[in-house]
Amino acid sequence: MGVTTVRLQAEIEQQLEAIASRLHRSKGWVINEALSDYIKKQALEQARWQQTLDAMASAAQGKVAEASEVHEWLSRWGTDNEQDAPGSGR
Repeated sequence: MGVTTVRLQAEIEQQLEAIASRLHRSKGWVINEALSDYIKKQALEQARWQQTLDAMASAAQGKVAEASEVHEWLSRWGTDNEQDAPGSGR
């Protein structure tokens, strides 16, 4: 396990100490939990951004579904006649 030194603003340090005390955990544990959550959030945001870029590239190539196809598809959600998304077989 690595060791990293971080300078915290006084207000952040006080809040960190209060959280650690309330949870009966060390400040290091709280920091690790917070960073783990932050890293997961950043990975999710990066994946979503890549999906957006992929969708834009797909649309630029003309790979789009007609609005009527999308409405038809959405109207079947949760029914016995649910289908794959329009264009998913393209």
